[in-house]
Amino acid sequence: MKRKIVSVLMCTAMAATLLAGCGGSSAETTTTDTATEDTADGAEDTTEDAAPAAASGELIKVGIINNDPNESGYRTANDKDLKAMFTEENGYEASFAYSLKNDEQITAAQKFIQDGVDYLLLSAADTAGWDSVLQDAQDAGIRVILFDRTIDADESLYEASIVSDMDKEGETAVSWLKDQGLDEYNIIHIQGVMGSAAQQGRTGALDAEVAANDSWSLVTQQTAEWNAEKAQQIVQSVIDSGQKFNVIYAENDDMAKGAVAALDKANISHGVDGDVIVMGFDCNQWALSELLAGNWNYDGQCNPFQASYIDEVIKTIEGGSEPAEKTIIMEEKGFDAKTITQDDVDTYGI
Repeated sequence: MKRKIVSVLMCTAMAATLLAGCGGSSAETTTTDTATEDTADGAEDTTEDAAPAAASGELIKVGIINNDPNESGYRTANDKDLKAMFTEENGYEASFAYSLKNDEQITAAQKFIQDGVDYLLLSAADTAGWDSVLQDAQDAGIRVILFDRTIDADESLYEASIVSDMDKEGETAVSWLKDQGLDEYNIIHIQGVMGSAAQQGRTGALDAEVAANDSWSLVTQQTAEWNAEKAQQIVQSVIDSGQKFNVIYAENDDMAKGAVAALDKANISHGVDGDVIVMGFDCNQWALSELLAGNWNYDGQCNPFQASYIDEVIKTIEGGSEPAEKTIIMEEKGFDAKTITQDDVDTYGI
């Protein structure tokens, strides 16, 4: 498998016009809608930048299956990026389906296959269970492109995978935490939706370090399903129990925010020089601002701007070629409250 490292600065520049909103709630229902933009009498469809099918007046039909846009600020930015790219103006007829449940996403995929889309774009809620429906798509001549998250399926079932390296995100965060040199690590671990690539990658590295090091222990390890309110309840329960802890490892920014709300309510100090280390993921701009203010300690980057790379893959296929790389991995980093700058917040915040 070849890997192409894509600069996050390039991604950010390409998405400079996108303004990401933040959400703290999670939804469990599937909704489908069509997002298109009209062009004036097709006058712009023959421009050099238009997708190949649009040049002949025929739109490329894409079915896009994503997690709920209100799941997090990351997901809001990701959805907005996709909707800005896959428009009639750019040569596409796009339909969107959203769910945090794998079975509902699979049902949406089956519907898109029945509708005869040309491309199925997928950010899977769970890594497992996709072989059958992706085989159905391939049998129907529909090309599948993964984005944001990997799945456990044979590579022959999809054209390309444009993703973050979730394992590396976890390893980078745990390496940073280990470098803090605490005498002991008593960790509240707040997980995302179980089975998702993000949860598996960010959990795996922490589990490995806890298993290898006697001075590391998990006070609790529970899923808050990316939700701030559920994370607050988890931390409040630990506080009420009287168990000691000095690290909160939350697998996204919204859950870190909820955890901090519980700390503030109990007048427990946190962040730089505080009693509790606070860690999050995604690099929402407001979260990086918390680092800059010293209220949090670490935030791991997850790059949501993948639409331009999906568009490039589709144009390559429409032009009669195959993508040169099967897997495109977004370049990402971690931020420390002691070294982050306002320029980092402005450049990397979503």
